[in-house]
Amino acid sequence: MKKFAVTVAVLALGLAACGTKTEDAVENDTNVENAAEADTNAATMDATNAADNALDAAGNAIENAGAAVENAGDAVENAAENAAN
Repeated sequence: MKKFAVTVAVLALGLAACGTKTEDAVENDTNVENAAEADTNAATMDATNAADNALDAAGNAIENAGAAVENAGDAVENAAENAAN
């Protein structure tokens, strides 16, 4: 009977130790998942910001080109007026 009680006690301690290790493993896995999610979110934000910046730069370039065309038209008009006078 004592042998049985000792065996049960040893098994109970072993299970208790496994429970702690299992909890630690789950917590570690959760930490890894959270870190991966944070990295993914950061990469997504970096890509989004880069795309926004590229679109802004393209918009500015188009606006500047339009202004240059308008200025060239004004210059031609002024040159024609000056030639007529």
